[in-house]
Amino acid sequence: MSICLGLFDSGVGGLTVLRSVLRRHGSVPVVYLGDTARVPYGSRAPSEIRAIAAEVVAWLKDQDVSTVVMACNTTNALARDVAEGQAGVPVVGLIGAAAALVRESRVGVLATPATVASGAYRESIEALHPGSLVVQQACPDFVPRIEAGDLSSPELRQLAMGYLSPLLEASVESVILGCTHYPLLEPLLRSLLPDGIRLIDPAEGVARQLDALLGSPAEDGHAPPLSLASTRLCVTADPEGFATRATPWLGERPLVELVDLRPQACSP
Repeated sequence: MSICLGLFDSGVGGLTVLRSVLRRHGSVPVVYLGDTARVPYGSRAPSEIRAIAAEVVAWLKDQDVSTVVMACNTTNALARDVAEGQAGVPVVGLIGAAAALVRESRVGVLATPATVASGAYRESIEALHPGSLVVQQACPDFVPRIEAGDLSSPELRQLAMGYLSPLLEASVESVILGCTHYPLLEPLLRSLLPDGIRLIDPAEGVARQLDALLGSPAEDGHAPPLSLASTRLCVTADPEGFATRATPWLGERPLVELVDLRPQACSP
């Protein structure tokens, strides 16, 4: 089977993972699915998230991907086993990749309510770094605002200050952006955090994990230019809106395909 990565998320957030992968590995073939008809995932019941993951991964399998990348922390936290059982190919996740990037002993995690409730980040960090203090904060309002294109409004700034407050009170030394949408807020978050606090983007860890499949990038200090030439972008709703929201992040307006995840009945 030729190499083709299958990435999925509830919306534009997973593009942060796509961007990290393309910047590290160049124009690798990718099928990206944004399940925009059901965004956000992070406030849904675990049983619903698991059912969604099974449906999404089954669709990616039908696209003949050779590796599934869970570019969504919520499904990674609650349905990694579902994805692995459905995919029939290797599955790469975000949470373990992020934990491997941790160097500090006091760690904050910003994530969706479902991811925080799962405890997956705490378990993964404590397994790799025993004795760490892990402070998790659910951010239910971030994803809807990001999907609506709000990355810097005064209202969003106030929300961010509230979400960061418990982490700052605990004197965390790093903050994991535990939802793939959140790196889109990096400029805002950096403006609110002391200079000494490191932001950890799990997407960087995923791109590094893919070295085993795609090879290590050249050590010349030059990232390959971001190219969508081998990327197929698909959504389950509002392709034009998705293309508009994706443009600032990808540097060009992408072509976006509307797809139906339901199995298609055979014609009589």
